[in-house]
Amino acid sequence: MGLTIYQTISIRLIKIGTVANSSVVQIGSSGVIQAQADLYNTGCFTAPATEPQPADGEVIIPETGDEGSLVPLSIT
Repeated sequence: MGLTIYQTISIRLIKIGTVANSSVVQIGSSGVIQAQADLYNTGCFTAPATEPQPADGEVIIPETGDEGSLVPLSIT
C-alpha cells in the first residue's frame, strides 16, 4: 500500500538537552528510520587517556583481558 503524506512544519525554537546512544529525534513522518552513528575526534587525540586516579575511598577494579578499541578513531 502506497501512502503519500504532504506536510509543512515550522519550528521557531528547538532545544535538545542531551543526545545519548540510541537517541532519536523525529520531526514529521518517516517511512523508514535508518540508524546512524557518528564519532568525531574533535580534540585531535592520538593516544589513549591516562589511567584514572581513585578518589578518596574509591576502589578502581582493573579490567581483565585486552579487547582493544571497539570504536576506531581517526583524524579527519
